[in-house]
Amino acid sequence: MRRTPSAFPADAPTACRRPGRPARRASVAVALALGCVAPALVTGTAHADTKQADAGAAATPVRLDYPLNGTTHLAGPGSDLTLGPGALKTSTDLTTGELTAQTQLPDAPGSFKALGIPITVTTEFIEEEPTTGTLDLKTGAVATTSHLTLRLKNLKVAGIPTPVGPRCKTKAPAVIDLESEEGFNVFAGGKLSGTYTIPKFEHCLLATPVINSMVPGEGNTLTLTLGKAAQPPATAAR
Repeated sequence: MRRTPSAFPADAPTACRRPGRPARRASVAVALALGCVAPALVTGTAHADTKQADAGAAATPVRLDYPLNGTTHLAGPGSDLTLGPGALKTSTDLTTGELTAQTQLPDAPGSFKALGIPITVTTEFIEEEPTTGTLDLKTGAVATTSHLTLRLKNLKVAGIPTPVGPRCKTKAPAVIDLESEEGFNVFAGGKLSGTYTIPKFEHCLLATPVINSMVPGEGNTLTLTLGKAAQPPATAAR
């Protein structure tokens, strides 16, 4: 995990940065900071004492949504795909630092050449189960694991549509492990990056052996850039 400069960015709510208060342990500071972003989710009342407020902040999952953009490099065909705009919808347990998330990405068109022949194809990313991960309550660093099936459609070879059928996808989900880069902040966002392996494809009709000779394999990279966190409208403070 990489360390982040501060649990409290400059644009954090002013109520979360009170001068003169004794410093707490960093884990409690991060929990309270997140609680200030989602005050409607923090248990306790405005008249509860500090100890009760801290316990309430640490016990309540916090929902934060991030705008999402990114790129992935496919090592086999040597192609880059632009990802997004999408969204990462997270829920974090401030007691354990465990998080779950829903990853929403639009279809990604891409192009490359094989033996000098231009090929275009659209990739759909299907999240098979919720993304899981951890928030380090001391540093604010994040690590996540996603399981995404890649489905191919709209394949064209030299501009000629090539049928792949409606079920042309990886035999198993790609397991994608990402870690936050230096400078990542739970309020302001930042970059998550990692490498992953693309499994073999199936049900792509006559194009199956051609696709499997070019696309699957190791060494693919993924970088996601998260924008500023926001509360979901349904749970925003009233």
